[in-house]
Amino acid sequence: MKKQLLETLKKSKSYTLAVLQAMPDNLFDFKPAAAVWDFREQFNHIAYGINWCNENYIQGTESAWSPPLSKTHKGEIINSLELAFDSLKEYVEDNDLTEKAINGFHSTLDHITHHRGQAIIYLRCNGITPPEYIY
Repeated sequence: MKKQLLETLKKSKSYTLAVLQAMPDNLFDFKPAAAVWDFREQFNHIAYGINWCNENYIQGTESAWSPPLSKTHKGEIINSLELAFDSLKEYVEDNDLTEKAINGFHSTLDHITHHRGQAIIYLRCNGITPPEYIY
């Protein structure tokens, strides 16, 4: 089971970073409507969400929802995402997961997929073909 979770996480990380890389730096402020987050905010939210879900739903510790200020540069966002994914990977590798933790892991992946899907629409709105889906 752990091997499957880690393989799924690896693919999610790879695809999420590929979607992020597909958007040119000068379009990181793009959003298709005024009421939604821009591209940059989507990925800052994904990174913070991974860490928060890991703490609250996988590790079972309670922490308040308190996102930091958004990273502004592509490199910072990539680093933040990599650290979040790697932290989750490390926890899964190093711990025996309860059923609740496994459910939390899947909820975390669902959250990533939800916001990554929104980011794919942002790419398409700018005439950018998103990377081929990896699963």
